[in-house]
Amino acid sequence: MLLDLDDSQLVLVDYQIKLMPHIFEGDKALANAVRLAKIAKLLRVPVFGTEHNPEALGATADELRSFYGRTLIKTFFNAAEEGLVDGLRPAAKPQGGNARSLPKHLQKAVPQTQDRSSIVIAGCEAHVCLLQTALGLLEQEFDVWVVTDACSSRTERNRDAAFDRLAGAGAELVTTEMVAFEWLQTSEHEAFREVLALVK
Repeated sequence: MLLDLDDSQLVLVDYQIKLMPHIFEGDKALANAVRLAKIAKLLRVPVFGTEHNPEALGATADELRSFYGRTLIKTFFNAAEEGLVDGLRPAAKPQGGNARSLPKHLQKAVPQTQDRSSIVIAGCEAHVCLLQTALGLLEQEFDVWVVTDACSSRTERNRDAAFDRLAGAGAELVTTEMVAFEWLQTSEHEAFREVLALVK
């Protein structure tokens, strides 16, 4: 199964300024998160960010913050417990009409918000907030794609243990380039050259 651009949303978890200096290969993880965010912007994929207890861990890193369409401030490690799911799912449309309503053929159709159920996710720390959020999204019946080269933890072992657990739970493990080229589908895509420049 390949990622579908029109079914995707990007969630970036806790790339915070006081946390990142302590993350194993944190500069590489952050650089790939920025690449993902830039690619998502080019391809019109919604981007959500989270910040865990920003009073203690600081705000999102400057180079990433501007790409977020919405930022969820949280204290739960699992952002799905604290409102992320509501942001990822379109609001239910109210049921129309009653006995006195216009006949159906005279009613205007209510435009439906597109439901995007594939969540491309990356973040820190991989074995805590990223892991718990991804598992929470799987429980909510989203398809979850974890971008491994944009994730990390304070230790390599914790990061790798998170990947093992996520794969066992049904998440797809991918890389930044895999996401980019699956979203594009073809070298004839109008944004191909711009995306290629970002991943090279």
